Amino acid sequence: MHTRTLRPARRGAGAVALTALLALAGCSAHGGTRAAPRPSQSISDEQAAAVPDEQASPRVEGPSAAPKASPSPTGGPVLPDAKITPATGSFTAREKKYLHGRVPVNMDPAAVLQAGQEACQRIERTAAHDKDAAIGALVAHEIPAADDAVDQLCPKLKPLLRTAATGFPDGTRDKPRAGAYRALTTAQGCTWKALGAGGRVLASGPGPGGAKKVTAQVPSGTLTFVSSGCYAWLPA
Repeated sequence: MHTRTLRPARRGAGAVALTALLALAGCSAHGGTRAAPRPSQSISDEQAAAVPDEQASPRVEGPSAAPKASPSPTGGPVLPDAKITPATGSFTAREKKYLHGRVPVNMDPAAVLQAGQEACQRIERTAAHDKDAAIGALVAHEIPAADDAVDQLCPKLKPLLRTAATGFPDGTRDKPRAGAYRALTTAQGCTWKALGAGGRVLASGPGPGGAKKVTAQVPSGTLTFVSSGCYAWLPA
C-alpha cells in the first residue's frame, strides 16, 4: 500500500506576513549606544544581479541546487536566494541584496521588502518636515532595520544615517566623549547629569524652569552621562 506525504500549505502573504515581520523585527530604544545586530552575511550588487528569477530560469533540482539556509535575523531558517522571487515581475539587484538572508521560510519576500521600503518612506517623510526628528528616530532605534534599509533601498538617505551614528539615545551613556551636545527635542522636561567617580555630579542641566532647547557640556572625566526626556543627543 502506497502512502502519500502531504506538504504543508504555504502561509498567506500580504498583511498577515507583514504584521508577523514587524512584530519580529522590533528593536529596543533603551538608553545605550550599542547598534542593533546586523545580519552577518553580505552579498555584492553583482552577486545579487546574478541571482535568477524563478520565472526567467527554471530551478535545477539536486544536492547543489540551492545554498544551505542560514539563520534569519529572527533566529529561524531563511529562504535561499533562488527562492526569493515575487509573485509577479522581478526584484531589482538592490532589492535582492536587501532580501538576501532576510526572508524567513514561509514568508512572502514582497512583505519583507515592503517593510524595508516603508522604513525608507518614514525616514524621508520625517526628514522633509523636521530633519532633527528623522535623525533622532535613527539614533533612538525607533525604525526597525533602518540601517540596512537605507544602505540597500534608499542610499540617498545615507547622510542622515552617518549623522545619527555620531549621537546617542536618551538614557545612560557610559564614558561619553567630552564636549558639547544638543538634545533633539523641543519638549519641556529634558534633564541631564554628567557623573564622575563615585557618582559625583560634575555638571547638570538645564537650569531652573527648564529650557526649550537643551545643550549639555560634558566635562572630561565624565564616567556616566544620564539624561531623561531628551529623546536623543548629537554633538553640538
